[in-house]
Amino acid sequence: MDTRAFANRAWLFVVPVMIVVLFSSLTPMMTVVNYSFQDTMGQNNFFWNGVGWFQNLLDPTTAVGQRFQGSLLRNLLFSAVVLAIEVPLGIAVSLCIPKSGWRVGAALVLIALPLLIPYNVVGVIWQLFSRTDIGLLGVGLTAAGVPFNVTQDAASAWFVIIVMDVWHWTSMLALLCYAGLKAIPDAYYQAARIDGANRWSVFRNIELPKLRKVLVIGMLLRFMGSFMIYTEPFTVTGGGPGEATSFLSIDLVKMALGQVDLGNAAAYSLVYNLITLTVCWVFFTYTTHADQKDAA
Repeated sequence: MDTRAFANRAWLFVVPVMIVVLFSSLTPMMTVVNYSFQDTMGQNNFFWNGVGWFQNLLDPTTAVGQRFQGSLLRNLLFSAVVLAIEVPLGIAVSLCIPKSGWRVGAALVLIALPLLIPYNVVGVIWQLFSRTDIGLLGVGLTAAGVPFNVTQDAASAWFVIIVMDVWHWTSMLALLCYAGLKAIPDAYYQAARIDGANRWSVFRNIELPKLRKVLVIGMLLRFMGSFMIYTEPFTVTGGGPGEATSFLSIDLVKMALGQVDLGNAAAYSLVYNLITLTVCWVFFTYTTHADQKDAA
């Protein structure tokens, strides 16, 4: 008697969930695709526009194309800066977490606290924190003679949203790295002690190579989070001053809801989604090839 079908009956409980997820994701997606290839004059009257919206978006001589390229460059710069800060900082924090005793639990709880705060609350906290009349950061920098104004100075706005993201998300990388460090067998450390390796040698030759997969996952998650960030910078700066912090997500919402330019916004969102999926595919391909290389 073939018992495989009976053993896999648990999938029957997953099917309703998969149907709901597919319906809730495919229906909005097909609506966006529909808008990206059509134009409308209102009153639910549509006519075919082909790839006109995509050509308009990818043409750097058009106003929409210039907005898209500017937002894309700002988004890539923001993601690169926060990754360059959060990855080494997360590794450093994970190395400082105690390895045993009651302090481990206390340290992990304290480190995880920023992750428990909702995105909009994080934005409100830092929006108040950076105000020059009541905010601790704004008042402190102004009293020290540092020119600081989030609503008028682009450098101040960038400084705040970068520090805000580092404060909010470094904890995730630290916890991932700590889990990776705990998974390293003690035999490696024993061999290093026998060989007389110093702390830097242990980190470079044992811990860092063993953390590679964890770091790839952490970098992928953080890139996706920083590349799709919306709530926090919108709450703090609203995309300003001017367009200094107008990232892809903020610009897309302004185009779709503020200007009701549904055709350009639909093409914008699809290209935005394609860029995110492409980067995820690159990360996945790199990880797969690295695993195959190690196995060989």
